Amino acid sequence: MQSIITPSARLCSALPYLTKGGAVIDVGTDHAYLPIYLVGQGISSRALACDINRGPIESAERNIAAAGLGDKIDTLCTDGLHGAEGYETDDVLIFGMGGELIIRILSEAPWLKTPRIGLVLQPMTRAHLLRGWLLENGFSIVGETITHEDRRYYQTIAVRYSGENEEYTEEELLLGRLNIQNNAPNLCGFVEHEIDVWEAILRGKSRATDADTRDEERVLKFLKARLEMLK
Repeated sequence: MQSIITPSARLCSALPYLTKGGAVIDVGTDHAYLPIYLVGQGISSRALACDINRGPIESAERNIAAAGLGDKIDTLCTDGLHGAEGYETDDVLIFGMGGELIIRILSEAPWLKTPRIGLVLQPMTRAHLLRGWLLENGFSIVGETITHEDRRYYQTIAVRYSGENEEYTEEELLLGRLNIQNNAPNLCGFVEHEIDVWEAILRGKSRATDADTRDEERVLKFLKARLEMLK
């Protein structure tokens, strides 16, 4: 039996938000390292590993078999969550995708609109758009984490359907209300990173004639104010 690989810190950021001993669906599973770890360590009882490409699914199946977990982890080659409706799950993981792609996957799976299923999401880009979509569609954000790994910052967002429509400020959409309220670890570094990103955007737009830079200036104003509060 193959030894179980411990996932990276950014993947392990999902652990506090998962149902202990529950079932999990991992979307975009790649090599299925996370489902193998979750089931192998007894964190999850069973898992469904999904990926849109056949190659990663075949790699996942080999790794699952080598770990001796073929009776507890199933695979599904599909786009997003199509075909996963009948799998009774407690949690759904979607890591390593852009915020807009995650929105598309969730919007095509209306069966997720139940308080019974938790979603743990890690958008690689446009987290603010994802938060906005979640709030507009009745999902409540119940947990957030910022992970720093390999000189990058990753936001993990745990949500559950409540049917309510909460309103966030622009700053809360970008940084996360719970991250701000809890002064989350890595928040200061993340804000500094976001300032660098938005300053680069502002410089690029400023080179264009008649460019409207009010949005960038507004975002930079509240980011710099937040950084002063954190220091």
